[in-house]
Amino acid sequence: MRILVVEDHRELAETLAAGLRREGMAVDVALDGTAALEHTSVNRYEVVVLDRDLPGVHGDEVCQTLVTEGYPARVLMLTAASTIEDRVEGLAGGADDYLPKPFAFAELVARIRALGRRSQPALPPVLCHADLKLDPGKRTALRAGKRLDLSPKEFAVLELLLSAGGRVVSAEELLERAWDEAADPFTNTVKVTVSRLRRKLGDPPLIETVAQAGYRI
Repeated sequence: MRILVVEDHRELAETLAAGLRREGMAVDVALDGTAALEHTSVNRYEVVVLDRDLPGVHGDEVCQTLVTEGYPARVLMLTAASTIEDRVEGLAGGADDYLPKPFAFAELVARIRALGRRSQPALPPVLCHADLKLDPGKRTALRAGKRLDLSPKEFAVLELLLSAGGRVVSAEELLERAWDEAADPFTNTVKVTVSRLRRKLGDPPLIETVAQAGYRI
């Protein structure tokens, strides 16, 4: 998943981003509401983790703008206020879920994953093709019963290809959805990652290169 973390406390934002990247997610950071709307205007996110009490453009206004414009991401709203009224207001403004501060990081990850599943067509909990099995929830991949040692990016690419159900996935889409905005769009990072993934998957080959189109399983 590609995530946008919108939090005006820089240290907290970077800590959350680092933790979510360790969970295999691609994460961008915005420190205020204006920057959040700039990010969503040019990038596609599955989930926006949105602090409610933002300077400048308030979190409620950011959320309402995304809903009004039909932006497809799910919104997880964070706030230091924990009264029922605050939660009702946040959800009424279009948020899909609500998490009061302070929170356990494990719960944040679980809620993001749940929202991510809702942001796309329903998929089985375990993705399978031939003798390959990938469990996004447990972050495990097996081929012929043997566990594969995949990097976070390799796992993300494999998940995207399996989720596509045989559709060709372009290198541009893989870069957009598995990497964050720090990735150089002119590098061969996708090609290199797919090459490493092929070697780890072994024979018979599962990933097909479609000339001038992309990759598919």
